[in-house]
Amino acid sequence: MDGRVASRFVPALSLSVVVLAACTGSPSSPGSAATPGGSATPGLPAASAPGPGAASTSVSAPPTAPQSLVVRQKLDVDLQLPWSVVFTGDGTAVVSERDSALIKSIRDGQATTVGEVPGVDPGGEGGLLGLALSPEFDSDRWLYAYFTSDTDNRIARMQLTADASGKLSLGDPEVIFSGMSKASTHNGGRIRFGPDGFLYVGTGDSQRREQPQDTNALGGKILRLTPQGQPAPGNPFGDNPVYSYGHRNVQGLAWDSQGRLWASEFGPDVDDELNLVIPGGNYGWPTVTGAPGKSGLIDAKVVWPSTSEASPSGLDIVDGVAYTGALRGQRLWAVPLNGETAGTPVAYFTSEYGRLRDVAKAPDGSIWVLSNNRNPDFALIVDPPKAGS
Repeated sequence: MDGRVASRFVPALSLSVVVLAACTGSPSSPGSAATPGGSATPGLPAASAPGPGAASTSVSAPPTAPQSLVVRQKLDVDLQLPWSVVFTGDGTAVVSERDSALIKSIRDGQATTVGEVPGVDPGGEGGLLGLALSPEFDSDRWLYAYFTSDTDNRIARMQLTADASGKLSLGDPEVIFSGMSKASTHNGGRIRFGPDGFLYVGTGDSQRREQPQDTNALGGKILRLTPQGQPAPGNPFGDNPVYSYGHRNVQGLAWDSQGRLWASEFGPDVDDELNLVIPGGNYGWPTVTGAPGKSGLIDAKVVWPSTSEASPSGLDIVDGVAYTGALRGQRLWAVPLNGETAGTPVAYFTSEYGRLRDVAKAPDGSIWVLSNNRNPDFALIVDPPKAGS
């Protein structure tokens, strides 16, 4: 047991963390944007919420970032560059390792190698990246993996079965989607099933700056697929997997309690972002970064001007607060959400645990945070505050 408590750190004005409303291309409409000091300033209206049934109004009592976070346990289980963690129904953690291409399981504080994903070609930021479990995992046992091959980035699914003792084994991969361009950097890699049962995929521009603004290219996008790897019905560009575009390198995907999709994204040397994602939305890269209020482009909800404080990777939303791990920033960021707006980011564990790659809520309500580049790496189990505390 670690029992470590991290008091929250509210960025000073000198850090220039900016929180801005989204642009809908209608600058004549009034709106407001939160600043680090908490005041309201004139701005542009917020984007509408995606999907049927998503609320379009702010909650009456906006959440706030917790005063502190408690590290329940630090799991030193000899992980090597873990990239993604997902959980089976019994609470077993399933982890991908980027360079080894191994899938590992963690249960009762012990890590076990489940199997190696064939065809992974690690290098630079590429390798075995995001994982997702089928919404029907208890019956179909499909584990989805995004990985870099020798020719592209692709998604495969494999059966993840358990024997009578609960030991997991990995079946042969079935590639369901391919052709996402690869490079030494900007490979994207986050995949998650949404509330609608479709698979959402965050891709990077793979250093091809012409791709993000081209809705017929796969780089610099959020894609929306059926579980079989086809463009999902209702996508904004017809029989096309593209859901949103103008992204640089999407690293995190998560939905709030009203079904709104949020995404964390790497900026270049400035302007890391947290975005509220709408179908067909253009998020500006490489034309703009951050939240400049340019007509026709959607502003980020949160902008970290200095990437040395962020480089936000994995993302999850717990009790109205978006948590994202920072790589260069070496901290855990918490952003309270209020409907379609975001509050002031708050940092925890700054420089205590190194680069933080993924964040995921476990079935018991705890938050798992994966370290990176610690040689070996570990998982933190963090207890968020109870609702109302």
